[in-house]
Amino acid sequence: MASGILKTNSANVKRLGHIAIRVKDIDRAKAFYIQLGMRLLWDDQDWCYLEAGSSRDGLALLGPGYKAAGPHFAFHFTEKSEVEDIHRELKRSGVEVGALHEHRDGTASFYLKDPEGNWLEMLYQPPEGIPSNH
Repeated sequence: MASGILKTNSANVKRLGHIAIRVKDIDRAKAFYIQLGMRLLWDDQDWCYLEAGSSRDGLALLGPGYKAAGPHFAFHFTEKSEVEDIHRELKRSGVEVGALHEHRDGTASFYLKDPEGNWLEMLYQPPEGIPSNH
């Protein structure tokens, strides 16, 4: 097995859940995506999270001052153990992964880069969805 390549059948991604993009003006971007019909779920000073329709496909808008993460895409899992398992398996296979951490919205995740240098997130999302603070 090549170092850094995950070869397992137990850690399967099933849903591309959200993308996160950097924006210059968070209020202007938020208004635009709401006008397109997205629902605002999480609204903070320097970032927000919106979902589209019943599919709950997400879009995170990261303002200029947001430092916790940069642009990325995320796979969503409905069982926390799935995220823990894939974290452990990636580490075991030699992939450099960030720490698994809990978020204030009830989710848990970790970040890593794919072999091409793109950032991605493996995120546990409770089955009932991401709660709203809005």
